[in-house]
Amino acid sequence: MSDTIPATSATKPKPNGKMPVVDQLAGDRLSPYRAFSAEAWSRFRADTPMTLTEEEVRRLRSLNDPVDLEEVRRIYLSLSRLLSAHVESSQQLFEQRKRFLNLSDAVKTPYVIGIAGSVAVGKSTTARVLKELLARWPSSPKVDLVTTDGFLWPNAVLRENDMMDRKGFPESYDVAAVLRFLSAIKAGEPNVRAPLYSHLSYDVTPDKFVTIDRPDILVFEGINVLQVRDLPEDGKMVPFVSDFFDFAIYIDADEEMIHQWYVNRFMRLRETAFRNPDSFFHRYSQLSDNAALAIAEGLWTNINLKNLKQNIQPTRPRADLILRKGADHLVESVLLRKL
Repeated sequence: MSDTIPATSATKPKPNGKMPVVDQLAGDRLSPYRAFSAEAWSRFRADTPMTLTEEEVRRLRSLNDPVDLEEVRRIYLSLSRLLSAHVESSQQLFEQRKRFLNLSDAVKTPYVIGIAGSVAVGKSTTARVLKELLARWPSSPKVDLVTTDGFLWPNAVLRENDMMDRKGFPESYDVAAVLRFLSAIKAGEPNVRAPLYSHLSYDVTPDKFVTIDRPDILVFEGINVLQVRDLPEDGKMVPFVSDFFDFAIYIDADEEMIHQWYVNRFMRLRETAFRNPDSFFHRYSQLSDNAALAIAEGLWTNINLKNLKQNIQPTRPRADLILRKGADHLVESVLLRKL
């Protein structure tokens, strides 16, 4: 019995006589991906040891995210083992290149892992769990995590440009600052600063930064990190954030599931973080359940769903690995790009 998920036909002829469309995610011979059920994927962990405790997993997971030790064992140990192989191969290639060029002062640059996906799909949990697992490899690599939230334009700038309802869309980020940051990271520069974001104030924190000092691995997480943009006319700059990635992961789920997770999280936050008087969303904690639910539905329909359909989901086939979640918020299948 094959470990791969049975694929549907990827090349159904179109009635208008146009060229057939290949389903990139079908997992068949024409797809760039191999598809595995969660159970089949879990077997690839082999003898990879569990280095997290249940309490640590509870601390790492986001609100409304049910990831537990069993999910780490089922999905993330195999992913950690795969990434270990990729990082090791990258290091070997670096040494070979150094010998080939007869370089004595070459600086090994960090291995960068990008994590993309919709709001409320579980990117932050995946990023934090992976960071901890990677840092506990026997070689004890230095692993840092940066999110793109800090690279959003400050609310004052967004308001000035009438973009508050576009927050999270590609144009709401200082892409030039992201590219400068990743350029410095990949150049092996020490003490590279990334801006910080406060979810309490819903804004970039002025004059506060996290300093990244030559990690072995950098996990870079954000909804639009696989986003493409206009190509530079003179070809003198790196056009895409993902050009700096060595490996890209996309967290995926059906639209309706993400919709429900987003609304559920919003309603939970009303009872927790939104009750803080300093919270940007404190006013929502004062509303009735029905009024708050209407707000959540409006935010989903008018902002987050549009961003998902227009900007985030179209980048999914650019990932090296796709974690596909089911209704219980747990991974049910994995698609891995073929070599």
